[in-house]
Amino acid sequence: MKKVMLMSAAMLLGMSWMASSSIAHEAIGNPENGRTIFENGVGENVPACAGCHGLGGMGADDMGTPRLAYQVQKYIWKQLEDFATDKRMDNTMYQMNDIAKALTEEQRRDVAAYVHSLKTPFLGSDLDQLIKDGETVGEGYKGQILVEHGAPERGIPACMSCHAYHGRSAGNIFPAIGGQRYEYLKHELEAFRAGHDTPSSEDDASRDNDPMAMMRNVATHLTDEDIVNVAAFLTVAKPVTAGNPAAPRR
Repeated sequence: MKKVMLMSAAMLLGMSWMASSSIAHEAIGNPENGRTIFENGVGENVPACAGCHGLGGMGADDMGTPRLAYQVQKYIWKQLEDFATDKRMDNTMYQMNDIAKALTEEQRRDVAAYVHSLKTPFLGSDLDQLIKDGETVGEGYKGQILVEHGAPERGIPACMSCHAYHGRSAGNIFPAIGGQRYEYLKHELEAFRAGHDTPSSEDDASRDNDPMAMMRNVATHLTDEDIVNVAAFLTVAKPVTAGNPAAPRR
């Protein structure tokens, strides 16, 4: 009897996982329409996304733009909606709010669906080149400790508790942060930290569109050193282990 109950519980868990997995993989828009917008833009008010994020959606450190490739589609969609409604302010290129507003809701969905289809390898920033360019780069091994274990005594949970192994994402609202651009990671952690005390409506250097203030509550405990260390680790973090070479599916 006990064995049957255990088997039933396992089956229910499996069915639940399959259901949530199916929802996470369901397209929210038309990727082909999104590709046209991404590569060519729309009219005079929407430039091609590739102009700043690259044709492969890899982003660029010199512009501070994020890697979009392999990103969770529902996360991208939410960010576009937040830009369109000024819940998130673009404090990097100062363009995304106007661009998102110029797109229809359907077009924002299409772009999110296309971005999710860009399955380029997890290639982060060239830290050696950033150092040569005079950028302050943290120590990755120290960042790895925070990513994998956090610092509970300072109120910092492990990044992987929400973003999964090496920041490859747990799906839905939690974005992939592994392989993300160093400059972008550093900038957004600083923005979340600022957003803990000052809303973006008062200071556009702040970011406060994270659900339930989860990131703000973490970032407020991060020092400048913590931020550069975490960014240095995550940008080159591998999404798989030697014993499990399968790439994550979303």
